[in-house]
Amino acid sequence: MSKRTHNKKEKQTFRKELRNNLTPAEAYLWNYLKGRQRQGRKFRRQHGIENFIVDFYCYEEKLVIELDGEVHNHPDRIIYDAKRSKRLMQLGNTVLRFENKMVFENLSSVLNKIAEHFNPPPHKKAPSLD
Repeated sequence: MSKRTHNKKEKQTFRKELRNNLTPAEAYLWNYLKGRQRQGRKFRRQHGIENFIVDFYCYEEKLVIELDGEVHNHPDRIIYDAKRSKRLMQLGNTVLRFENKMVFENLSSVLNKIAEHFNPPPHKKAPSLD
């Protein structure tokens, strides 16, 4: 029996609830991530990885994007977030965290930082002129 890592069935209802109730920062950033607007990369919102639900995930880049509000400044939450990020990285993901206010105040910087973590596209061989 294989162990499912992404989008476990038992979390499906909760993921849907989160997608339908995005924070203002998540909703704002989603407008710039959806529809393959970022160099053709597909992002998913409220994506499950093991028992975690990450804000945004790009499967082809193994890129997790988390937006942090004030609650993430609490000492217990800082420890939890660090352990969570460590586990997500152990699974081969890159984890980027941004404060909510950064999304609103410096969106271009956030989008540029995300794009910096894209792998270059594979080189295509030029067609032969024979």
